[in-house]
Amino acid sequence: MSTTQEEPAIIPDFGDAASEGRKLAIICSKGNLDMAYPGLILANAALGEGVQVDLFFTFWGFDIITKSRMGDLKFTMLGNTATHMPQGLGGLPGMTAVATHQMRRQIREVGVPDVPEFLEQITDSGGHLWACKMSADMMHLDLGDLYERVEGIISAADFIEKTEGAQLLFI
Repeated sequence: MSTTQEEPAIIPDFGDAASEGRKLAIICSKGNLDMAYPGLILANAALGEGVQVDLFFTFWGFDIITKSRMGDLKFTMLGNTATHMPQGLGGLPGMTAVATHQMRRQIREVGVPDVPEFLEQITDSGGHLWACKMSADMMHLDLGDLYERVEGIISAADFIEKTEGAQLLFI
């Protein structure tokens, strides 16, 4: 009678090592209310998984980090076919205010923080916020005009260098 010895099972370990060294770079290029949240939500989720996160705000995405506008981002139905409403309604006076109010209410109902609070949560979790130099120059803004936790105004080349090896998302 022969006995065979079974090899021990190989069990993969997906602990902390799975996210070790992972980096995510998110370019936020749109500053309307409905386009601010995808980048912030993905950044927050990645930070929760131990991924290093850098957000780069450029062009209209600058509104997300500009002190005078970040708390008052708007949502418009005009040109947004995903609202599933007749496009003509979006051009009526007051419709942007109505659509913005409705979206803010829905965001609040699901427990998502407003943009300034979300940026604070991201930076408290170790996320990095960067402003695009070209956009700052075009809009005549400096670091004093931006959310206080923006680490600097840098060029696109500087951002590429800082985030070498990162997974890149353009929103």
